[in-house]
Amino acid sequence: MQTVPQVILGRPATYEDLIRVPGHLIAEIVDGELWTSPRPAPTHAWASSTLAGLLNPAFSHGRGGPGGWWIIAEPEIHLRTDVLVPDFAGWRRERMSALPQTAFFPLAPDWVCEIISPSTARLDRGRKLRIYARESVRHAWIIDPFAQTIEVLRLERSRWVLASTYDGHAIVRIEPLDAIDLELPLLWGDPVPAGSDK
Repeated sequence: MQTVPQVILGRPATYEDLIRVPGHLIAEIVDGELWTSPRPAPTHAWASSTLAGLLNPAFSHGRGGPGGWWIIAEPEIHLRTDVLVPDFAGWRRERMSALPQTAFFPLAPDWVCEIISPSTARLDRGRKLRIYARESVRHAWIIDPFAQTIEVLRLERSRWVLASTYDGHAIVRIEPLDAIDLELPLLWGDPVPAGSDK
């Protein structure tokens, strides 16, 4: 299995190390180590683009949904000495009333979503989830576009609890963004099942 490359520096990574990473790579500092990964493969990119199209109108813009959120794709989030880039993060506007003026987000989000691939799964499921828990992120989604699954994690007493797992071609409502139906077939590039009213 291919893994995300760790850049061996022989010392704790700094932000200056991160910004020297070539622009075609995604760079993160996790537990003091610099990690890089390539831009997503088409299956991953499709799931990401589709998810943005489903969530942003309802939650970021209040069209067909409640609004009240900032939903951002690939934000750079600074959490103490860690610099993470989830596939998506969401902040309730009651906690973050305006977008920051910095080139990064200094506030831990309320929700994160990682769309995993064989090269990123171990880092996304392991170290990054531990950092999100440490920073009291309340919800995390782990989307596997190859297995066509979504795992929904809820933070309870500083530990992740598996709240739900969805797979295949369901049309579901998923916490904390459960004000709208989420059509899973669309994430996998499939049509919505026949007989659906969607």
